[in-house]
Amino acid sequence: MKSGFQTAATMRDLEPTELSAAACMFRGLGDPARLAILRHLAVGELRVKDLTVHVGLAQSTVSAHLACLRHCGLVTFRAQGRATLWSLTASREILAVLAAAETLLTATGNAVALCPTYGEEANR
Repeated sequence: MKSGFQTAATMRDLEPTELSAAACMFRGLGDPARLAILRHLAVGELRVKDLTVHVGLAQSTVSAHLACLRHCGLVTFRAQGRATLWSLTASREILAVLAAAETLLTATGNAVALCPTYGEEANR
């Protein structure tokens, strides 16, 4: 995908498949547990067991979220003895996207939380 979400002109130049890939990436980021996992991995490599303690979810749930994030290309893993250590694939870029999202939420007054389609009430 082009690295062109900077201006309206570059947005016009994006192909539909590139926009589709971006939408898929945002869907991959679209779960609070996955966002929490990414935040914890920003500090460094962690085991699933460590992540379960940090995010307060069952090991199977954390593993399922890690699988989703891995399929999205956002995390990777490596074996160390009998343990598996998880890390971000592109930490600087992932953290930049999350920081931009926080900036946008601040600028819009967190209005998306009230959205009837994607807001907090829609997820219940």
